Amino acid sequence: MCAVQELGRYPELVEDVLKLQRWTEILHSPSDEEKESRKKQVRPLFRHFRRIDACLQPREAFRGSDEIFCRVYTPDHSYVTIRSRLSCRVGEILALVREKLQYSEDQPALPGNLVLVAVTSAGEKAVFRPSDEAVFTTLGVNTHLFACEPPELETLLPLPEEIHWSPGDSKLHDMSAEEVANQLVVFDWELFSCVHEVEFVCYVFHGEQARWRPLNLELVLQRCSEVQHWVATEILQCQSLPKRVQLLRKFIKIASLCKQQQDLLSFLAVVLGLDNPAVSRLRLTWEGLPGKFRKQFQQFEGTDPSRNHKSYRDLMAGLRPPLIPFTPLLLKGTHYTSMDLLFSFVLFSILSPWQHKVAEMVRTIRRYRCTPLVMETEPSPSHLQTKAYVRQLQVIDNQNLLFDMSCKMEPKDT
Repeated sequence: MCAVQELGRYPELVEDVLKLQRWTEILHSPSDEEKESRKKQVRPLFRHFRRIDACLQPREAFRGSDEIFCRVYTPDHSYVTIRSRLSCRVGEILALVREKLQYSEDQPALPGNLVLVAVTSAGEKAVFRPSDEAVFTTLGVNTHLFACEPPELETLLPLPEEIHWSPGDSKLHDMSAEEVANQLVVFDWELFSCVHEVEFVCYVFHGEQARWRPLNLELVLQRCSEVQHWVATEILQCQSLPKRVQLLRKFIKIASLCKQQQDLLSFLAVVLGLDNPAVSRLRLTWEGLPGKFRKQFQQFEGTDPSRNHKSYRDLMAGLRPPLIPFTPLLLKGTHYTSMDLLFSFVLFSILSPWQHKVAEMVRTIRRYRCTPLVMETEPSPSHLQTKAYVRQLQVIDNQNLLFDMSCKMEPKDT
C-alpha cells in the first residue's frame, strides 16, 4: 500500500510494485483445499480451554484468519466466551465483550468505556491499546484476559486457582519416563513444524512489535517456558522426600531421552527447570539422588546455552536431521535495531552481517526440518493419558510462589 502511494513520485517502479502485489496475494490467499478444510472450524484458545478432544489432535499451524473461542473475565472473575479471529484487534474484541455483557443477567448496568488487560498469575497487568492485534498469542500459560472500566484496573486480581496450590502426588509417578519423553518430542516437533520461515524472519526484524505477529513461533517460545515451570511445579508440589527424589531421577532420565531423540527444546527446558532456584536449593532432595544421576545432570548443565554457547553449538554440529533446536538461542543475536535497518536500506546493494545471520538462520531451520520425524507408538489408554497430560501441562509460573513452596518444604535452617 505504501509503495502504491509513492508511484506518483517514482513511476519507474510500476512493474516492481505489481510483482510485489502478486506475491502478497499469493502469500495471504489460502488454496481452495485449505478454505474447504478450515470452513466453520473454530478452535479453543490454546491451553486456556482444557479440552481433551482438542489436545489429542495433531497440532496445525495457526493463521491470523483462524477463528477461536476465548474467555474474557470481568473484575469479579465471571467471564464471557467470545468467538473471534486470531488476528482480531483489541477494539473488536471489546465490542464483542460489550455485546455479550449487555445480555448478561449478572450485568444489570451497561458497561462503559472498557479496556482489555492481560493479568498474569503474579498479578502483573498489561493494558492493550485498541489498535493492538493478535493479542491472544501474547498470553502466557497462566495469563488471562480481563475487560474492565479504567477505574477498576487496580482491583484486578489473578484467578483464585492461579494463586493457590495444594500439595499432592503427581500423575507423573504412574507414567514411564520413556513414554513422557516420546510425547514431549512428538509435540515439540508438531509445534516446530508449524512455524513458517517467514515467522522467524518477521520475529528477527520486528520482535514483539510486529504488526503481523509470528503466531506459531510465539507458541514454541512459550512452550519452552512452560516445560521449565512444569518441572519445578511437579517437584515442589510433592511433599514426600523419597517421592521427590524419584521425580528428580525421572526428570533427569526424561532429559536424557529427549537429548537422545534430538529434541533440544525439551532437553534444555527440563535442565533449566531443574536449575530453577526454587528447585536447586532443595539440599535434602539433591543429596538423596544417586551419584550416577548427579554426575549425569552435571554433564547436562555443561550444555546449558545460558552458560556456554560453544558446548551447545558443538552438540548441535554433531546431530543430523530431524532435530528440534533450542529455539530461543536460535533467535539470539539476530535482532535488528532501527539504525541497522536504516543502514541496510541506504546500502541496499550490500549484505550486512545481520542479513547474513538471518539467511544462515533460515538455511539452518530448513536443514533441521528436511527429514520428517517418524516415531512408532502403540495407541493404548495409558498412551492417550500421557499424550493428554503432556499437551496440557498444569504449571505454576509465579516464581515467588514457587520459592515460597520451596522454603516451606525445606526451610533454610534444615
